[in-house]
Amino acid sequence: MKKLSTLFMGLVLLSFAIKPAGLTDAERTMAVDLLQQTEDGVIKAVAGLSEAQLNFKPAPDKWSVAECVKHIAVTEGGLWQMTEGTIKAAPNPEKRAEIKATDDQVVQMIESREHKVKTAPTMEPQNTEYKTMDDALQSFKTNRGKLIEYVKTTNDDLRSHVATLPFGTYDSYQLVLFIAAHSKRHTAQIEEVKADPNFPKN
Repeated sequence: MKKLSTLFMGLVLLSFAIKPAGLTDAERTMAVDLLQQTEDGVIKAVAGLSEAQLNFKPAPDKWSVAECVKHIAVTEGGLWQMTEGTIKAAPNPEKRAEIKATDDQVVQMIESREHKVKTAPTMEPQNTEYKTMDDALQSFKTNRGKLIEYVKTTNDDLRSHVATLPFGTYDSYQLVLFIAAHSKRHTAQIEEVKADPNFPKN
């Protein structure tokens, strides 16, 4: 009986020692909070706007609010597809040495509108599948909800799946932060459109 008791205690202790190589509580909380906050930011930025306000363009080469939302929505899906592909690929933790940015730096870099970046043609608003801003907003909310649920529940070792992109090397956790920060970047763009002196009053 004593031997069985010792064996049982050993198994219990081992179960605590062998934890899934998933996110830490702090990492999970940071990502979920950022994803939720930036989703709320997009929704709040467009709430109650009229068709005239949604379609107003500060200049011919500038995006309207509706176009910003279409870009946010199509990019949300594309970035997650890329991230999911990285997660499903074989782990490559040896490439972590190539990562140059911290998590906070990734968020700050993507959120900042100081440096303009031309998006890929497939991500331009006029080339998306969305006919209206409502279509785009619903797609964004659906995809963001799925991503938040994934981050809340996954035990995937996101730090051991690293992607080398044209603009840097990041692990999959950082790519999740990238997605959240990207929507905040374009929420700031929406606010810039709304602040234009010619923006319709209603």
